Amino acid sequence: MELKPEEHRVLMLNRERLEISGVRHVDSFDDKSIVLETNLGVLHLRGEGLHIKQLSLEQEKLEVEGEITSLEYSESRAEKRGKGILARLLK
Repeated sequence: MELKPEEHRVLMLNRERLEISGVRHVDSFDDKSIVLETNLGVLHLRGEGLHIKQLSLEQEKLEVEGEITSLEYSESRAEKRGKGILARLLK
């Protein structure tokens, strides 16, 4: 199944394997946390023994193995930069 440009998909199997499409950039990673930018915002993965099995920024794909405990989205860093300082202070 072909993805259209700008689509984002997350497929998790038994909280031990994760396949993500629409990945633009990996900001940081270690065995407990992976922070990446996707087409739909920043995604923060948390868990134990996390390991990046495969990363292809050309194909916008990421595969992760390990014990996955949470997935959390936030707005993209570019959108945050676009907000005025007053809006961020009053948040």
